[in-house]
Amino acid sequence: MAGQPRHSPDQMLTGVPAYVDGRMIGITERAGGQVVNRDRMWHYVEGIRNYAPVWENHGIRILPGPSSLWLDATGRRLPVPLFPGFDTLGTLAHLRTTGHDYSWFVLSQKVIEKEFALSGSEQNPDLTGKSIREVLRQRLRAGAPEPVEAFKQQGADFVVADDIRELVAGMNRVAGNDLLDAADVERQVVARDREIDNAFTKDLQVTAIRGARNYRADKLFRVAPPHRFLDPKAGPLIAVQLHVITRKSLGGLNTDLSGRVLDESGAPVPGPVRRGRGERLRRRRRARLSLARGDVPRRLHLLGQGRRQRRSRRDRVGAGTGRCRRTS
Repeated sequence: MAGQPRHSPDQMLTGVPAYVDGRMIGITERAGGQVVNRDRMWHYVEGIRNYAPVWENHGIRILPGPSSLWLDATGRRLPVPLFPGFDTLGTLAHLRTTGHDYSWFVLSQKVIEKEFALSGSEQNPDLTGKSIREVLRQRLRAGAPEPVEAFKQQGADFVVADDIRELVAGMNRVAGNDLLDAADVERQVVARDREIDNAFTKDLQVTAIRGARNYRADKLFRVAPPHRFLDPKAGPLIAVQLHVITRKSLGGLNTDLSGRVLDESGAPVPGPVRRGRGERLRRRRRARLSLARGDVPRRLHLLGQGRRQRRSRRDRVGAGTGRCRRTS
């Protein structure tokens, strides 16, 4: 029922392979380890079905810029400040009250060319290949980046059309229902387009788009110039059905700063040691705190001392032979 939060979606995409199942948390708990925050999860709401899945129900996340119009499954615009890329958990909580497990982006070709990025190493060969030339080619070329264009052409969640009525008909076809009314969607798109030409707009999403473009890097690579979606020069129109996609747990094993798993009393459990991204972040925080207190590790201190000694010897040699002293 709309307005009443639902406990969990009936359908979700999977953001990790099946073997990433958290099984070791249960095993370690049975060995005496304490599990904390087991009810806290991190899911994304911009998931799309992979047209070339690597595992069952394989989902890819869109990392969106701020311009797409975000509608729920019935065609209602999401409330402020639930804009693309703003508040993932807030958007997830809101969408759980709509009675449906999906939502929609409505956008233009100009937006998808500049504002759509996809998660996953296989979707970013320019970055994983460490090629500056390829990064610039993909980001500055005409049209969308090749991985994004491939999803647009082959993805089951993408609808491309020349006008609103054709677009909405395709959206209903993808969703398998008739929840969307073309006249209502058109009214919202027209209202949004009207504010593009208003320098004093009260549409906070348009204001956010303009604000984002004040940052030079976003203006060049990330945020499309404000434009009317219904302008034929910006077309075609595009709609993307978005699904909840699983990612990670925010809970897990309770550990100390050395990564040792603790029991309910706070004592280390013999054997298990935490590893992974969370532990790496924990160790980095620990190192920063140590440096802030002046606790420079001995190996770093000796390394710096050795460099100073070598520099001093070079300076003395340079002074004895008439060469210029090294200053760097």
